[in-house]
Amino acid sequence: MNVARVPSPTVAVREFQYDPDALCPPELSNDEIHVWQQSLNWGFGVIQGFREVLSPDELARAGRYRFDEDRKEYILARGTLRMLLASYARVPAKELRFSYSEFGRPKLLSETRADAVDFNVTHSGDMALFAFARGRRIGIDVEKVRRDLATSEIAERFFSTAERGALRELPLEQRHDAFFRCWTRKEAFIKALGEGLSHPLDQFDVSLDPGVSPALLATRPDAEDVKRWTLWNITVPSGYAAALAAESNCTSV
Repeated sequence: MNVARVPSPTVAVREFQYDPDALCPPELSNDEIHVWQQSLNWGFGVIQGFREVLSPDELARAGRYRFDEDRKEYILARGTLRMLLASYARVPAKELRFSYSEFGRPKLLSETRADAVDFNVTHSGDMALFAFARGRRIGIDVEKVRRDLATSEIAERFFSTAERGALRELPLEQRHDAFFRCWTRKEAFIKALGEGLSHPLDQFDVSLDPGVSPALLATRPDAEDVKRWTLWNITVPSGYAAALAAESNCTSV
């Protein structure tokens, strides 16, 4: 069976503004992906508002974080996810219930009105991103670009042969940023698959050269999988890199 690619979904990026009484995202159609950007730098009063929509098990998990900063990030990210999902579903945020795959990926339980919405969350530093789509798997990743990270050693350990070669061919001053382009694209793809790091990072290739459109270049062992996915860069503030992966609109021929 061959898979023919038809036009990919459009991606709309919006800034999340905390206003629980006015939050009403636009309608999410099957040919759209909505991405929301959220600052994790909020004061205590706003954090309390996010806490109020969390479930008892989520509050318990928040309480297990050793450091206040990690606890705050979890509350803000989880609370924002609930608020956005609740707005798409038109139900109270506290009524949403989740189940989890064997790899820990959450999904809404089938009895909720928003069960057709796939979603993914990522956060790094002071930023979180939330992606939503209907009828397709999606994954999103954001990374704070750390200049102290030994990117060459990590790439040699985890990247594919083709990616390692492409990275070595770049001028030395371009390799650090190229590493983060590659890493976020790979993370977004495996998150969309729902397998996390259980999926070997060297079993597929993504583009990483500056000025080259983000793309899934090869998949192994099934070479046809490459036709089923689309990658995007997500524009984020300087000092961060972000990417989105989603199943394309495909037809079998």
